[in-house]
Amino acid sequence: MKRDTIIIGAGVVGLMCAYSLHKAGRKVTIIDEGDITNSTSFGNAGLLSAFDKGSLSYPGVITNTMKQMLKGESPVKIHPTLDFKLLKWLFKFAASANETRFKRTIMLFEKYGEETLHLYEKMQKKEGLDFDYHRTGMLSVFTEDATYEKKLKECESKDPKNYKILSKQETKEYLPCGNEMIKGSILFNRNAHFDPKRVMLETKEFLQKEGVEFILNEKIIDIKFENKKVKSISSLNNTYEAENFVLSTGYQTLLADIRKKSFMMTPAKGYSITFTMPEVLKPKTSTLFSDLFIVMTPRRDSVRLTSKLELGSTDTKVVKEQIDSIKANFEKYTVPFEMQDIKEWSGFRPLTPNDMPLLGRDEKYKNLVYAMGLGWLGMTFAPSVGKIVKKMITKDLDNKDSDDILLFSGLYQ
Repeated sequence: MKRDTIIIGAGVVGLMCAYSLHKAGRKVTIIDEGDITNSTSFGNAGLLSAFDKGSLSYPGVITNTMKQMLKGESPVKIHPTLDFKLLKWLFKFAASANETRFKRTIMLFEKYGEETLHLYEKMQKKEGLDFDYHRTGMLSVFTEDATYEKKLKECESKDPKNYKILSKQETKEYLPCGNEMIKGSILFNRNAHFDPKRVMLETKEFLQKEGVEFILNEKIIDIKFENKKVKSISSLNNTYEAENFVLSTGYQTLLADIRKKSFMMTPAKGYSITFTMPEVLKPKTSTLFSDLFIVMTPRRDSVRLTSKLELGSTDTKVVKEQIDSIKANFEKYTVPFEMQDIKEWSGFRPLTPNDMPLLGRDEKYKNLVYAMGLGWLGMTFAPSVGKIVKKMITKDLDNKDSDDILLFSGLYQ
């Protein structure tokens, strides 16, 4: 049986591509090697961070990271490696950390981030989905005087209605668990947060009820080409044919490697700690410890911390040393309390060196569309990416005919 559209990968990007295509009247099949609960999307902070957070490759990132390393607070760990591809990625990352690139990235983040929030809000209202969604802003707290003063200076050029500088008392109201070592805070009110687990499970359940086909626990290991098109994909036991294929496999590039398509992307290992804590100490909104690269997000029944960026690692296990480091850095700036019902997680984010996702048609096999490389921003941009992919397929657009691809795809930057 030849299907209409097959999406390989059931992370948040794959699900949102399926949602948009289904709403456009296409018959969609999603294939994933797991049951979706083991995807990187489940470990996400839940902070939709398109506004006032900045990109990963910002001007000064190298110097700041070195300073953090000297203080023992660095979120970054680079494992010694002779991997030429990773070394090339690091070089491109350093080259991308400039003012011109940064300004362009921030404008794109805001453009597609605002669209994403509207799409999430529409999904909840129209479909009755419960994402535990709150557009209550992002609290940025600073543990270094220099970075706080720099951010205050930057705010002078921003629209005053988009932020509020908080006093010590106001900071304590938003972050009751914060201690006196916090230098200051700013509430940026355009951001939102939600529970990634709810987003994934609610969206999957909705799609299944709507007739989207899910083939789970089936790893696709081969891809066949014929007459400048993808003819089929195969697992160990089954072969699937379709008119269109969307590759949304996160950091895993096996099928692209078979295609002999080399992406400027690397797996970046991150960690999260989910726990319960006294209600009176929970943050009122998603909180970014700006100098520590730690995000703390309140959820309906728990709180989640996310942090760390490990490059050059292939170890899928949770490394206790990294979890302990997150806790130690966090505890320096919070009052003592006991984390309970702790769940520790680690996973790999598909990271590009300039924060741009890899979107668009394959230049040779026209029925193959890439939707990869969202890094730590999968939740932040997935609905927008789904909308772009839907437009590419339903209108049969080439990359050159899509302003979104030319603007937002790392394939062209």
